[in-house]
Amino acid sequence: MSAIHTPDIDQGVAHDSRKPRGNGLMRTAYKFHQSMDPTILFEEYLHFAKITRREEREAEKAIEKKWSFERMIKNRFSKGQTGTAIEAAVRQPPELDGEKHEETAVERGIPFDAFNDLTYSHPSQVSDAEWKALSRGVRTVGWSTCFYLITSDIIGPFGIPWAFSQLGYGPGVALFTLFGSAAALAGFYLWWIFIEMDSDRYPLRDYGAAFFRVFGPKSRHIINLLQSLQMILTLGSLILGMGQSIAQISQGTSKPLCFVVCLLIFVILGVGLGQVRTLQRLGWLSNFAVWMNILAVIICMGVIAHSPPNFEATQASFGDNFVEGPIRTFAGFPPEEYASGGKGLIAAMNGINQCVYAFAGAILFFNFLAEMRNPWDFWKGLVCAQVFLFLFYIMFGIYVYSLQGQFAFNPVQQGLSLYNYQTAANICYIMTGFIAAAMYGNIGIKVIYNNVFQELFSAPPLTVMKGKIIWVFMVPIYWAIAFIIAASIPQFSYLTGLLSAICFVSFTYTFPALLAIGFRIKKDAMLPDESFDETTLKYTRHDDGMQRWTRGFLKHWYFNVFDVLYLLASLVTVGLGSYAAIEGLISSFDGTSVATSWGCTAPV
Repeated sequence: MSAIHTPDIDQGVAHDSRKPRGNGLMRTAYKFHQSMDPTILFEEYLHFAKITRREEREAEKAIEKKWSFERMIKNRFSKGQTGTAIEAAVRQPPELDGEKHEETAVERGIPFDAFNDLTYSHPSQVSDAEWKALSRGVRTVGWSTCFYLITSDIIGPFGIPWAFSQLGYGPGVALFTLFGSAAALAGFYLWWIFIEMDSDRYPLRDYGAAFFRVFGPKSRHIINLLQSLQMILTLGSLILGMGQSIAQISQGTSKPLCFVVCLLIFVILGVGLGQVRTLQRLGWLSNFAVWMNILAVIICMGVIAHSPPNFEATQASFGDNFVEGPIRTFAGFPPEEYASGGKGLIAAMNGINQCVYAFAGAILFFNFLAEMRNPWDFWKGLVCAQVFLFLFYIMFGIYVYSLQGQFAFNPVQQGLSLYNYQTAANICYIMTGFIAAAMYGNIGIKVIYNNVFQELFSAPPLTVMKGKIIWVFMVPIYWAIAFIIAASIPQFSYLTGLLSAICFVSFTYTFPALLAIGFRIKKDAMLPDESFDETTLKYTRHDDGMQRWTRGFLKHWYFNVFDVLYLLASLVTVGLGSYAAIEGLISSFDGTSVATSWGCTAPV
């Protein structure tokens, strides 16, 4: 016998569509669009996602144009295909339950921004046209832009040779292959979940929203807290790395700059670029960053082949064991005296942390997908980016390690001994890091703005003037916090290692596997004769409890068992990586490195 369940127990059914959810307060369409309503059904997300995916495919066919190099370049500077999509959406007659309702705000000639001033007592009063206008106004990114965003998001190849110096040839290649493949799989998991649950009515904007829909409200708060921590630590590590490059450049002048001043210079420049609010605007800069990375790598490869390592930098950062001497390379893990990342397991785990750091970028995939015009195409950018990065990393890491051995430095261009070429590579590094920092700052501020300012303090959307003004003031505050972190922990490899172990492993490997398990069980637990009624917003289930979840797990048990093992392996990596990074950070303050917190001496 079928049963209709209450949302308070298991989200089996929503309230009557004629009654307001929650407290029934009057809210704008934008607030409904942004809200996280725990009474919305899991099955309801799936239902509306299917509708949106179908409409996106039809819209993409309507605007599809032949590829050309000129068009590709112009698209990097365009605002995206927003106007046509919004206009088409808002001109559709709003219908609900087969009845014609009042014309929408846009049909009456009211500007898009004015949506924020119109209030409703229940989401059902908002027309489909207005849902589409609210959603598709921010969906401007194509898959090629995603390719550039992913490649710049994944930081760059500059720590790869140092990772090989901690792991040796064999373990280095094996672990890069393993983590690269696992990261690609995690990216496909996130894409699959987004495609299945995102819609114009219920947009899936970030990691926290995905956990909310699969595991409930508490999980969302935990994820948002960890994501905010990762964003600010990532920005801090980028400021530290760029500050080291600026310090090296200034060492060729008559008056070298204080290291803290070098950090501050990068922060001031970053605050200016941080005023860019949309990823579409950062797309063409990300394109530029990819080519700057390639140029920096070419410079490093050419110089390293014809000059010795920068022994002054290795001694300043790693201690007297790394003064000028013979270069050694190893097929397996190097002996303790040749590992600059610590002793034994600690050195190996710090090398592994750099492998993870090299491929970590999944934390932003939901944000990229949320701004894509056609999310179905995300896999193209993902595959191209992962293949390109894997081949690039392996080739570059082996090449530099073969020539510099245990003296490989992190980041690699700071280990060049010829000042002029070192400066050229540092400038490329600063430019690419500048763009990556802007992107992490952009997403980090959006996470805080959406989940704190808008949810708790009813802040306006970023598309209206008040929201833009708040953004202007949030950017310098956010960068100031990251600057404090960078100046307090002046050891780049260990800071990025800790960041990698705690946050990057979790968001790149652990959380995608956990999401995949939860989502697959809930979806596979649905029976063919169960159905969702769009009119009443009711879903009828034939069973509940352990029987339902067991069926969901067993339907594709082989996938779920694999994901559980994947999850456990990632948790082990988190634990061991955190231990190694913390031990390394402790050792960085024992006097081995010349750099100190808030000091003027640079660790290069």
